Amino acid sequence: MPTVHSATYDLLRRQGLTTVFGNPGSNELPFLKNFPADFRYVLGLHEGVVVGMADGFALASGHPALVNLHAAAGSGNAMGALTNAWYSHSPLVLTAGQQARSMMGVESMLANVDAPQLPRPLVKWSYEPSCPEDVPRALSQAIHTANLPARGPVYVSIPHDDWGHAVDDDAALLSTRQVTSAAQPAEAQVEALAERLNAARNPVLVLGPDVDAYGANALAVALAERLNAPAWVAPSASRCPFPTRHASFRGVLPAAIQGISDRLAGHDLIVVIGAPVFRYHQYAPGRYLPDGAELVHLTCDMQEAARAPMGDALVGDIHATLEALVPRLPQSDRARPEPLPRPEPQVDPEGLLTPETVFDVMNALAPEDAIYVKESTSTVTAFWERVEMRHPGSYFFPAAGGLGFGLPAAVGVQLARPERRVIGVIGDGSANYAITALWSAAQYRIPVVFVILKNGTYGALRWFSRLLDAEDSPGLDVPGLDFCALAKGYGVEAVAVSARHDFETALQTALEDDKPRVIEVSTTTIEP
Repeated sequence: MPTVHSATYDLLRRQGLTTVFGNPGSNELPFLKNFPADFRYVLGLHEGVVVGMADGFALASGHPALVNLHAAAGSGNAMGALTNAWYSHSPLVLTAGQQARSMMGVESMLANVDAPQLPRPLVKWSYEPSCPEDVPRALSQAIHTANLPARGPVYVSIPHDDWGHAVDDDAALLSTRQVTSAAQPAEAQVEALAERLNAARNPVLVLGPDVDAYGANALAVALAERLNAPAWVAPSASRCPFPTRHASFRGVLPAAIQGISDRLAGHDLIVVIGAPVFRYHQYAPGRYLPDGAELVHLTCDMQEAARAPMGDALVGDIHATLEALVPRLPQSDRARPEPLPRPEPQVDPEGLLTPETVFDVMNALAPEDAIYVKESTSTVTAFWERVEMRHPGSYFFPAAGGLGFGLPAAVGVQLARPERRVIGVIGDGSANYAITALWSAAQYRIPVVFVILKNGTYGALRWFSRLLDAEDSPGLDVPGLDFCALAKGYGVEAVAVSARHDFETALQTALEDDKPRVIEVSTTTIEP
């Protein structure tokens, strides 16, 4: 007769969740016992790193990823990383070991008190099965919930004495289930949208991360070319939905109300696709829309549609909506946008590189289909200006701004996409939040190139301190860091550079290697 353990592994196998990211404790050992040979376990040394690796893996693969956490303490350690996963629509299936059922009521050590409540509101669904026989069904529900639009993380707490219980043969029915979504817009909806675009005098596109997540990048290009419209990337960009050297590309919108309104002035119709309206950050109040402008919002997320402060929304599959829309639009006779001018090279001071020079070198040496996992907030604008990204799935950034994403996510992305080179671009402040990800990269020989930009300060925080008139605040600098020593301690080869030629040599060497490498680059400080 099957057990909860055997039925669960069969379910995971059939649903393609054969990679487990975890950091085990005693509650998790009964699940990991007799770990199947066709499964892969990826160990992280901290739960934030575990979720970060799984997040990168899920985003890059487009499929749910399984995470195994330890009770309440491990779940708590993972919450910062979970924030990024929630806002990036990352389909993570989080499992957490629970104390034995008979020990839960007295709140024994490692009992997860009110376990389903703990990860909320950063999960789509949270549950603790009421009996052992319900565990396989609960995990089936979790997998399908995570993967249905809008995708997102889910959480299941499982008492450790459930795994050995017998289940009936009907549990096998769970593993063969397929749950799919068919969010095709109605003909009338597409026709009304097309008529509105056709009637617009000067439309503009604002493209978000779900264009990339749905593989609709080429359709976004076709839409921009059909309309001869400029295309901005939505603020707080966590993915790249549009090729950055295309003539229509205009850059990334600022994450401020007045800043967005200023950039979009003169357009009568703003079409936001695959992004919230909008992910603001900097406090710069103003009018939500420029004078004379209307807004249409195409999103896969009903919550994004419901909470937007302006505009009309259509909720549905991003790819299906654009696929139906583009053929209904005639070729516009508006003048085509002129390509943005290429930025000039920067002059590097003695003993330091400007981030602009670092990105110029990357752009020249990296493969054209390289994937960049970025967590250096102060250099965002310079990166988007100087690094050409033309392929889907080329860029990942922490969607909630929570630090600790970059290093582990780069490991997870490289695991998911071994045929492409992954370059992690990490600030020195950010790197310390998840530095143990280097150990996982070394142990599993994952050939990520980690470029750590070392300027000795929290660059973005420095900028905000000036905006908020708080430059005398303590804790803005991080001197005395030696990332080469840290990397070598975790088993990763590392080199420090401070001149362009040395960085070119180090990057070329790293790209030709089949194991992870760290390049510590001494840089100047610039503003976001």
